[in-house]
Amino acid sequence: MSTATTATPVAAGRKPATMAQALNRALRDSLAEDPSVHLFGEDIGTLGGVFRITDGLAKEFGDSRCTDTPLAEAGILGTAVGMAMYGMRPVVEMQFDAFAYPAFEQLVSHVAKMRNRTRGAMPLPITIRVPYGGGIGGVEHHSDASEAYYTHTPGLHVVTPATVADAYGLLRASIASDDPVIFLEPKRLYWSKADWSADAPEEVAPIGRAVVRRTGRSATLITYGPSLPVCLEAAEAAVQEGWDLEVVDLRSLVPFDDETVSASVRRTGRAVVVHEASGFGGVGAEIAARVTERCFHHLEAPVLRVAGFDIPYPPPMLERHHLPGVDRILDAVGRLQWEEA
Repeated sequence: MSTATTATPVAAGRKPATMAQALNRALRDSLAEDPSVHLFGEDIGTLGGVFRITDGLAKEFGDSRCTDTPLAEAGILGTAVGMAMYGMRPVVEMQFDAFAYPAFEQLVSHVAKMRNRTRGAMPLPITIRVPYGGGIGGVEHHSDASEAYYTHTPGLHVVTPATVADAYGLLRASIASDDPVIFLEPKRLYWSKADWSADAPEEVAPIGRAVVRRTGRSATLITYGPSLPVCLEAAEAAVQEGWDLEVVDLRSLVPFDDETVSASVRRTGRAVVVHEASGFGGVGAEIAARVTERCFHHLEAPVLRVAGFDIPYPPPMLERHHLPGVDRILDAVGRLQWEEA
């Protein structure tokens, strides 16, 4: 019988908390512990951000530590570069995934290259928070899964939590990192809940470590961020088909945990990569290539992908067809080359 490896007893003092609350607490604790941490972005002060992730922080720490900015993403990130060069740890919020694109030149030309350009003398400890992905009924400029742009840019760490505990722990680790981090927050998981407390947190691995969320023997589902709950649901549904699926949550896209992923695939012999972003040129293609290179002699079938379609993000009424769901995942598992034992 397969089991989820992350289940732990509820510790004293824990109560249901949302991912949004865990992110808020991570920002609060970072501000309280390190005076060099500064938050800024569009509407994050008085309003608390469009998703209320920074709610109450300007009131507690003042608008000099939690600052509203003009609607100018290139200016926001350019300011963060200057702050980081002078020893601060800026944490910037890009209000929506597609809103981050005007800042892309700053990101690629300066944020990602500065440490290498100065031979390590000038790191840029900037955390760039990007609410991303669909599933909330948003229109095309509010539902992008843009991770491939960032993972293809050397010099950046790219992190995406899928649980309440990881939202807190990985954001704290990102802010403490001396490397720039793209912190991708799955919008549709903001209101997911778990029994959790920052005063009694679960152990969170450092950036760059994946985790097996469900053990299995038949095949491995490799996923991250907003697709994790869907994969876990698919794994439970697969039991009725006689399939015992393992589920790996990457948590970090860069650095990539080849060790955990390869160990899982070598055990099961089959793999399906699942993500919301379009399939062509996506992160799933890189994962499939890495798995094939490292696990070729263990594979019983080609590595398959289940992804968003290669189209601009559809209108809200059609997004349930666009996003990977249980049926599409099980269809991919069914297309693996099964042989009778």
